[in-house]
Amino acid sequence: MKDNRAVLGAAFLMATSAVGPGFLTQTASFTADLGASFAFIILMSVIMDIGVQFNVWRVIAVSKLKAQDIANKVFPGVGYLLSFLIILGGLAFNIGNIAGAGLGFETIFGINPILGACISAIIAIGIFIHKDAGAHMDRFAKILGALLILIIIYIVFKANPPFKEVVVETFVPSKFNALSLVTLIGGTVGGYITFSGAHRLLDAGISGKENLKEVSKSSISGILIASIIRVFLFLAVLGVISLGVKLNPNNPALTPFEYILGSFGSIVFGIVIWAASITSVVGCAYTSVSFISSFSPWLKKNENNIIIAFIIFSTLVFSTIGRPTQVLILVGTLNGFILPIALCVILIAAYKKNIVGDYNHSKLLALFGWIITIAMAYLCYETTMKYINS
Repeated sequence: MKDNRAVLGAAFLMATSAVGPGFLTQTASFTADLGASFAFIILMSVIMDIGVQFNVWRVIAVSKLKAQDIANKVFPGVGYLLSFLIILGGLAFNIGNIAGAGLGFETIFGINPILGACISAIIAIGIFIHKDAGAHMDRFAKILGALLILIIIYIVFKANPPFKEVVVETFVPSKFNALSLVTLIGGTVGGYITFSGAHRLLDAGISGKENLKEVSKSSISGILIASIIRVFLFLAVLGVISLGVKLNPNNPALTPFEYILGSFGSIVFGIVIWAASITSVVGCAYTSVSFISSFSPWLKKNENNIIIAFIIFSTLVFSTIGRPTQVLILVGTLNGFILPIALCVILIAAYKKNIVGDYNHSKLLALFGWIITIAMAYLCYETTMKYINS
């Protein structure tokens, strides 16, 4: 029973780490730009996300090593570089997550967003003060993840999106945007996110070949949970757009809630963005710190205290400097750039006996992983060239 709770908890941790305020903003913005064609981008991202998750989580599980230690065994020093990039991106993300939590409190209670961010930080810190922080984190992610899904499903039901058009565009899109695909994949399995659940399973003692079935179940569940939230939010926004409603340029994800529920919709959206933000704060802080905790016994012993310091620092930056302009979308794209590097290292590690022992990694799965690595590297290059030439 404990193992089952940890397996589902890891899936929800990964999913809710992905579903932050940037996730909401990106989904609404890209739906406005691409319309029903965004369904094809979502489908492609889900397929690629699954390929990433299966490769990464299985190698981490059988090696019983965290990603940075695997990377250092593949190429000495690369683990430190990977840790630096992920912590840097995680810190930037967490500032945005704290900002989103503050915005949620402001929307629900009408209080100053900085005060709301500080209260939210105290709630997140409370999880890591307890000795059994992992179990509290699992429970927190599951409850708020389920709340997110239920609220957004209700909005979709009321928005009545054009389902027939969505089905057609899912397989035969009339529009395509490489940046949206890079951003979606980066925001779902890029940076720290794809490692959050895998590292959680390691800490819960669920690893080794004997637990691969549970690891695979958890990895696919995490992607499906995040994708369900993405699909329903997309349908809600599309339904409102199809009625000729213009999205609020300052907060595009808010529009369907306000249109469907009137003034009460703002409060409901406040709950949604707070739940999405606070779970991402917890997942981001935990996973970012897990990328350095294995480097020394002192870091491992003080892991929870470092996580608390990470949350406090993120809150102080937001409270004193504010939320960086477009940081969420930009860091989502940055995570997409990190992904080819991390996945390349994992795929090489999958066939090193000093890392995985006598485990035989699926060649078909590895091939799929290499295709994703090359595709993401190319898409990242294309995105960079567009930025340079624009």
